[in-house]
Amino acid sequence: MTLEAIKAGPQTTVQDLGRFGARHLGVCRAGAMDTLALIVANRLVGNPAGAPALEITLPPASFRLLRDGMLALTGADCQATLDGEPVWPGWRTPFRAGQVLQLRAPRLGMRAYLALDGGIALPPAMGSASTDLMAGFGGLDGRALRDGDRLPLGAPLPIRPRKGVWLPRPGNQIRICHGPEFGLLSKSARERLWHAPWQITPSSNRMGYRLSGPALQLNAPMEMPSHGVLPGLIQLPPDGQPIVLMADAQATGGYPRLGMVASADLWQLGQARLGSQLHFVEASLEEARLADQQLQRYLDKIERLLNEN
Repeated sequence: MTLEAIKAGPQTTVQDLGRFGARHLGVCRAGAMDTLALIVANRLVGNPAGAPALEITLPPASFRLLRDGMLALTGADCQATLDGEPVWPGWRTPFRAGQVLQLRAPRLGMRAYLALDGGIALPPAMGSASTDLMAGFGGLDGRALRDGDRLPLGAPLPIRPRKGVWLPRPGNQIRICHGPEFGLLSKSARERLWHAPWQITPSSNRMGYRLSGPALQLNAPMEMPSHGVLPGLIQLPPDGQPIVLMADAQATGGYPRLGMVASADLWQLGQARLGSQLHFVEASLEEARLADQQLQRYLDKIERLLNEN
């Protein structure tokens, strides 16, 4: 009961919701860059929300399915086919042993998520099956998939009829709350932060997005002791070009903290392509909490829909 990578793609990894409770040991969270897509894909096939699945970055890619079961694709729309027949994003799709799933270059987004009923049956490392590419553990020996790799699948679940849900489309308006050092920005820097477009540079990766735009200055130079950091934190290095920390962010940092991306918008960053532009929107803590609640209502709604006969 395995999944075979015929063409693994440039960076396909096993991810779940990530590794928690180990940052004091210097271990990053890892996990899906678009956790919303991962959760929806798993719910479509009947898995727990955080079951291990494949994060497929910028296909093309193809896989041979070596048992009967159900699959779901979410995230980037990769014009997928199963033995030549279309597989629509956001739909539960039955498959048979021996069929081949193909994903083409995405029409929208950056990362596709492939969930299979029963999940990918790899042993957890420090509580998670997520691949930590920098540390080299978790997932499949801590690395991205290669052509010919086979992944074990969990026990199949009872086949359910085809069913689909509405998937939100990612945007480029990213809400952020003020960080501890936001007040040290000059007045003109604050205006540029909110009004200028910020481009994701090619030096970005799962650790962080390095942005390019008008340089931001503090009112006065400052040195900071090292402090704990988390995915979503926006740092300001000396060159004045912000960095948004992502799923594989390190555990500590020493740059000024301009803000924190609202957690409800992190999935949109996970789908933003290199070279694309972002716009930051100022948000209060209350607005960020309301956005979280709205996202949870969406997940609750699709759960009810999928449980209907």
